[in-house]
Amino acid sequence: MKDKKKTISTEEKIIQAVLDVIEEKTISETRMRHIAEKAEVYQSNLHYYYKSKKELLLGAQKKVAERCIELRQKAKEESEDSLESRLDVFIKQKLIFIKQEQKYDYAEIDFWIQSRFDEDFREEFKRSFYGWRKELQDLIESYAPHFEKKKQGLLASVIISLLEGATIQYLIDSEAFSVDEYFDYCKRMILREIRT
Repeated sequence: MKDKKKTISTEEKIIQAVLDVIEEKTISETRMRHIAEKAEVYQSNLHYYYKSKKELLLGAQKKVAERCIELRQKAKEESEDSLESRLDVFIKQKLIFIKQEQKYDYAEIDFWIQSRFDEDFREEFKRSFYGWRKELQDLIESYAPHFEKKKQGLLASVIISLLEGATIQYLIDSEAFSVDEYFDYCKRMILREIRT
């Protein structure tokens, strides 16, 4: 039986190339020719799918958010129906980014920097973080309805900070701490806060 390789579209190849180039060079050093070379397409093909470099970068930023959701959905399908297991969904997604798919985290960091100066990148981040907070807040409310509503929102923001903070620290110095132990400790802190 022959292996069926998943064929990816030219547009997907281009987006993946953008993420690869950002990981290698950062956004400020990314050029359309670098992306075309990495995607193994003519530079004119980039303009067929995306009118400008900014539009292409926004497409890559959306891909990072979509990949987060995709990984969480898969982890959720494999999880048990408990608060602890559903918290693991978010941790598993972040661990995949940190350990296996670092280009998504590097891109996210670079897009965050761009969002300081560009309203479109900022708006995309605001949408993404809003969705993330809402998902976490709904999770907390579902499994811990006794937990004060205002605190649910604050805790959702804290959880995101713990997840993103691990990325920043670990990508700079992976020897500084065990990322698995870090997340285990974070989860215990979160559960303790909810249960008190």
